[in-house]
Amino acid sequence: MGKSGRASEIQRWINSMLRIDRLSWWLVVVAVLALLGQEIARSSALVVAVSAEFEGFGDELEEIEDELEQPFVVPPPVLKEPGFQNDRGPPSVELVEDQVQDQELGRGGSPVAHEAPEVGKKVADFWDEDEFEGFEDFSEANHASVSPKEGSAAGSKESAPAPAAAAPKKAPVPRGPQSYYTEVAGTLFLIAYLTYYFIGRKRNEKLALAWATHFACKDGIFDKNFSLLGTGDGVDSPLLMKEGQNVFKFYASGRRYCESFLATMDFRSRHDMIALLWHLVSPQKDEMTIDVHMNEDAMDSVVFAVARRKNAKSMLKERADLQQFASIVNVTNRKWLSEELTAISESREVALDLMTDALLEQVFGEKAFEKFSSHFISLHFTDHNPYGAHKKILRFKFTIPSEDQMSEMTRLITTVIYFIDAVGRYKLSPQARAKADAIRDKVARQVFKETEKDRQEALLRRKEERRKALEEAEAARLSPEALRRREDKERARQMKKSMPKIKMTRAH
Repeated sequence: MGKSGRASEIQRWINSMLRIDRLSWWLVVVAVLALLGQEIARSSALVVAVSAEFEGFGDELEEIEDELEQPFVVPPPVLKEPGFQNDRGPPSVELVEDQVQDQELGRGGSPVAHEAPEVGKKVADFWDEDEFEGFEDFSEANHASVSPKEGSAAGSKESAPAPAAAAPKKAPVPRGPQSYYTEVAGTLFLIAYLTYYFIGRKRNEKLALAWATHFACKDGIFDKNFSLLGTGDGVDSPLLMKEGQNVFKFYASGRRYCESFLATMDFRSRHDMIALLWHLVSPQKDEMTIDVHMNEDAMDSVVFAVARRKNAKSMLKERADLQQFASIVNVTNRKWLSEELTAISESREVALDLMTDALLEQVFGEKAFEKFSSHFISLHFTDHNPYGAHKKILRFKFTIPSEDQMSEMTRLITTVIYFIDAVGRYKLSPQARAKADAIRDKVARQVFKETEKDRQEALLRRKEERRKALEEAEAARLSPEALRRREDKERARQMKKSMPKIKMTRAH
């Protein structure tokens, strides 16, 4: 791979990403403005339509409201024929009076005032309490509606109706457009979410590019120690693989003692506004995990880990290889790790050999760790990796600083390269090797015993499946009569097997 075009390649990639983000941002702005314009046009059209629809009807609505405020009187029912009763209520007084007057005039007489009580009496004869159940008594209504002065006047046809209860007012009809609080809130939330999405995505890409520019460009640490950077062989092959809006990977290979180098950058979900709100409750940092897959013949039987004191116990419980082979190591007779760190090792010899004095002075010592290793989380070396296809692996975990402070990770990245060579060249002493082999044999026997039951069950299942397959093949060749006899025989055998066994003894 040519090294001269690496810086220009990254610069071109950065420029292309910026152009794409700028175009995407303007497209989003235009789309949001179009949605807002459409909403405003729809609201104005609705106002015009409502005003046009109810134009000229304002006075009628006011008249209707004024009429509703006045008491409403229910008129009495009217008889269809003389002497006919219907289900609309008692007969009216006026109708009965007209009938009586017609009869009197037909006889040649004249109506007199003293006959008014007779009229009320005749009207009361038409009243049926069972038929008009629920109405007030007609006689009481008649006495309340007709005064004594009006009762003495003959042929009086006017009576004061009883005022009815006033009807309740109707709710005022809303005039004007409806409120759009829900739509405005949804639109604002969408705009804020899209803004956070593009700004957060761009921020994560800037951090990933800053890390790659600082360590993976020409004359960088990885360029000097690996022959292949990125996922392709060409000059224009990308250095970083983007697996998500907050996950980036860097791959390298072509170095002794190791098969590959894989760095995974897991940034905060800055593109997700809901995740950012959750991070206010549970803070999270940008982290990097580096996995170095060692060659099978390059790494000895080594299980070793260093972590911060608050994470050491949880790491010891979570990792199966640390539970089986390692324990916490304390060293007091020589310079050792910072008080913030804890070492977990298979043997004391491995811990002392890997943590040299030079390494303690530059990275993991008391003064050096406080000054240069603030982004360190943990390291873990094992030849019994329970996860993945690679059994021998070196794993490092760091936090990622901001783009203008990437130089703070220089010593940690250099430490990774140092441990690749140190672990690849390291060989156990005969005593330590014998102890390591004995522990691994013991663990292998325990694993074999734990899995033996599963293997026996799997073997029995295979035998049962073969037996059923043979029986089905044999049953397909038998005649119906032979198959029936076989089923009876099997049923009798099962019944005999299920019966309790009785032991008989001979009496003496």
